[in-house]
Amino acid sequence: MVEQQPQIQQADLGQMLDLATPWCLHVAATLRIPEHISAGRAGIAELATAAGCDRDALHAVLGHLVAKGVFAEESPGRFAVNHAAKRLAQTPFLDLDGIGGRMAHTWGTLLDYVRTGQPAYRQVFGRPFWEDLAVHPPIAAEFDALMGPAGHGVPDFDIELVDGWESVRTVVDVGGGTGAMLASLLRRHPQARGILVDLPGTVARAGEVIESFGVADRVTVAGQSFFDPLPAGADLYLLKSVLNDWPDEPTVAILRRCAEAANTSGAAQPKTTIAVLGGVSADETPRSLGIDMLVAGGKTSTLTQFTELARQAGLAVVAARPQSSGRFVVECRPAN
Repeated sequence: MVEQQPQIQQADLGQMLDLATPWCLHVAATLRIPEHISAGRAGIAELATAAGCDRDALHAVLGHLVAKGVFAEESPGRFAVNHAAKRLAQTPFLDLDGIGGRMAHTWGTLLDYVRTGQPAYRQVFGRPFWEDLAVHPPIAAEFDALMGPAGHGVPDFDIELVDGWESVRTVVDVGGGTGAMLASLLRRHPQARGILVDLPGTVARAGEVIESFGVADRVTVAGQSFFDPLPAGADLYLLKSVLNDWPDEPTVAILRRCAEAANTSGAAQPKTTIAVLGGVSADETPRSLGIDMLVAGGKTSTLTQFTELARQAGLAVVAARPQSSGRFVVECRPAN
C-alpha cells in the first residue's frame, strides 16, 4: 500500500502581490462611488462629474473592481451596486482623506521601518503620528472612532483580575480613548467609580459614549497626557491598547507614571494593580506585524521583555495569562 503524502497548500504569490485591488477599493470608497450609483448616477460620465474626477481614470478603476466582483457593469460605461459594493460603502475607515489614508500610506514606509526599527511616518506626513493627529482634529476624531468600542471595549467587556473586583473602588483608564471600555466595566461593577485619562480633545468626545452605558454619574474625565502625573491612589490602573503604540523608553515612562500614582504618600496602596492589555504577549506567541509599529514605533513585548521594562518602572509582574475573552492580560504591582 502506497502511503499518500499530505498535500501542501501553496501560497498564491500573485494574489498576495496584487496592489491594485486594495487601492482601487480605497479610491472607490473615498469618492463615494457606491453612494453616487445608488443615487441614480450610474453612467461613467455623470459618476465622474459627481465624484469630481477624471472619467477615463475612474472607468479604469471601476473596470478593475468589476473584474474582481465589486460593482457590476450592466452595459458599457454603466454601473450598478452589487452586494460587494454595498459592503464597501458600509466599511468604515477606507477614506484616503481620513485616518484610513494615514494607515494605508504608512504601509509604504515598511522598508524604512524594517531597516531602522523606527517609524518613518514623519517622512510621509511631515510630523510624528501623535503630533499629526493633534493638528488635524477631524482625523483625530476618526482615530478615536476607530479605537472606540473596537479598540477599548464593547458592551459587557470584562477583565478577570487575580483578586477579583470586590475591593476595587476606583479605576483609572489610562489612555482610555472615549471611554467605552471604562464605561462597560463600571456597568458590570456598580461599586466602582472611574477616571478616564486621555488627551483633552479625546475626552471631550467621551460624553455620549459614557452616557450610553448609564454610568455618567460615576465617571470623571481628566484631559491630559499619560506622560504627566496620573490621578493618584486608585485601586486599579488600566492600560488597554496603549503600550503597543510605544517603543521601550516611552513604555517605561508610562508604567512609571502608574507606579508613582499607586505609591501615594510614599506607600503603595495594599492592592493597587496595574493591568496591561495589549503590547505584551506570552513568550511562545508567534511574532506579528501591526500598523501601530509603523505609525508610532510601537511594539508588542514578550512577557520576559515586559517584565524587565516593568522592573525599570518600579513594578513587579504578579500575574500573566490569557483570559476567557482570549486577551492576554498582565497584572503588575509596585515593587517597593
